[in-house]
Amino acid sequence: MTLLPRYLPRETPLCGIPQEMRLFSVEPHTQLQGFCHWQDNPKAYPTAVLVHGLEGSSESRYMRGIAAKAYRAGFNVIRMNQRTCGGTEHLSPTLYNSGLSGDYRAILKELAHRDGLDRIWLVGYSMGGNLVLKAGGELSQTERALAGVAAVCPNINPTVCARALEEPRNFIYHRHFLTRLKSRLRRKAALWPEKWDLSQLDRIATISEFDDRYTAHDGGYRDGADYYDRAGARHVLGAVAVPTLIITAQDDPFIPYSMFTVPEIQRHPHIRVVAPRYGGHCGFFHQGWSGEDPYWAENRIVDFLLGRL
Repeated sequence: MTLLPRYLPRETPLCGIPQEMRLFSVEPHTQLQGFCHWQDNPKAYPTAVLVHGLEGSSESRYMRGIAAKAYRAGFNVIRMNQRTCGGTEHLSPTLYNSGLSGDYRAILKELAHRDGLDRIWLVGYSMGGNLVLKAGGELSQTERALAGVAAVCPNINPTVCARALEEPRNFIYHRHFLTRLKSRLRRKAALWPEKWDLSQLDRIATISEFDDRYTAHDGGYRDGADYYDRAGARHVLGAVAVPTLIITAQDDPFIPYSMFTVPEIQRHPHIRVVAPRYGGHCGFFHQGWSGEDPYWAENRIVDFLLGRL
C-alpha cells in the first residue's frame, strides 16, 4: 500500500485548470512557493491549501491528485512547497522541519486578509499533516477564516515516528528519506556555504542523527530530542476548535496507530479519526464507493470538505 500508488501509472489531470505561481512571505528573507488554482470568482468559493510530506513537493502525485479533485468539486486550491522543497532552496536560508506551523498560519492570514477568503481548509500529508494539525490547534481561536483541517498519516509525535522509521523492517523507506535529505542539504550548502559544515554528513547513518546535527540546530532547537518533542502537533490538538479529519492506517509502517487511540483524540468533539486496517503510509489504494478511482484517502478528504460547506 505504501509503495504501490507511487509507482503505478497515473493521470493527475490538472490540464485545463488555471494555475498561478505565487510566493508567500512567511518570515524575513523566507518565501514559500505555492501553485494557485483559482475559481473564476475566488471569494465566492472555499479554498484548500495543500501541504506535502517529507521529501515531497507540490508536484507529488497525491498533491496533484487531490488538487484536481478539490478544484472540480468547487474549491480554490493551492499546492504549497515547504521550505527548500520543489526546487525552492534559494527562497529560504533555512531547512524545512516538522515544527514550522507558523508558515501556514502566515499563509492563511495572508489569504484571509489580503485576498478576502473566508473559508480556508488546511490539508496535509504525513509531515505536512502534522504541520496543518499544529497550525489548526494554534489558529482555531484566533482566525475565523480557518474552516477546518484534514490530515493523512500525520506524524503527530515525531519521537515515536522516527524510532519506528529506523526499525530494520523499514530499511527501504529510511534509506530513501535519508539519502534525499542529504542531497538536499548539499544543494542548500552550495547556496549558503558559510552556514553549513558538511564534514560529518557522510558518516550520518540515521534520520535522527541528521535531525540532531542539522535540522534541530537550524530550526532553533537545543538538539534532536528537543526538536522531536516540541514539533509534534500532539501538544495542541486539545485546542482544535474546527472540524478536523485524521485519516491513518493501522498498518502504517512508521506512523504508529497507537498515537491516535488516546482519549484526548478519540473523545475530542471536533476531531474525527478514520483508521482502516490497511492503507500503508499515505497509500490507501483500494476501491471506495462505486464509480470512484482507487485513491481512497483523496476521495474521503473531498467528501469531508464538501460535507462541511
